[in-house]
Amino acid sequence: MVAILKNAIWFFAFFILQQALISFAAEDTYAEKRRQMIEQDIRGRGIKDPVVLRVMGAVPRHSFVNASLRSRAYADHPLPIGEGQTISQPYVVALMTEALRLRQGDRVLEIGTGSGYQAAVLAGIVKEVYTIEIRKTLAGRAEKTLVDQGYRNVKVKFGDGYFGWEEYAPFDAIIITAAANHIPPSLIRQLKENGRLIVPLGSTVYYQMLTLATKRKGELEVEQLSPVAFVPMVGEMRK
Repeated sequence: MVAILKNAIWFFAFFILQQALISFAAEDTYAEKRRQMIEQDIRGRGIKDPVVLRVMGAVPRHSFVNASLRSRAYADHPLPIGEGQTISQPYVVALMTEALRLRQGDRVLEIGTGSGYQAAVLAGIVKEVYTIEIRKTLAGRAEKTLVDQGYRNVKVKFGDGYFGWEEYAPFDAIIITAAANHIPPSLIRQLKENGRLIVPLGSTVYYQMLTLATKRKGELEVEQLSPVAFVPMVGEMRK
């Protein structure tokens, strides 16, 4: 009886150790993929902000996609996340984040939570992130992932981002992660003076121009950055 018990304890301990080693090996593989992503697709394509590079080198992008796609999580292209939506390619996430010139004490609004990955990147840089997702299933999934990953400075809301989030305005920066044919007036109002807003602006069917707008004396000064292709913003935007 004692021998059986000892064998059972040994087997259980061996099983736990084996699982831990498998988990460690998987995480080590993902860490190497993140390093390659940073060096080849982000720093290698001109992103220089050391904070953006550090944070994107730490956020576990594979945790924000379906398990069947995790082997491709760090490739520089979008991946489907359900309901016709995608997680943006790493380079575009880095480009949009760097363009906002974020500071540690900033309050940021994101329109289009999607998987929650962009919100996680923002949360590693700024004090407060508020993110709105119009698709209830995606909003709930993203919120759970962010909580599970330990992000405590992100609030997720199910709703139409066209109207912003008046309760927590004004915002130092606003990021719109869906194609828009105009900038919603409510978001302009909720942007602080000298605040920055970035949006894929143009056709919601084909391609857009990534556009950075800075609010000065109530008006927007606009700078065009790069052609991009995003899924369209829905809800009020399409009316």
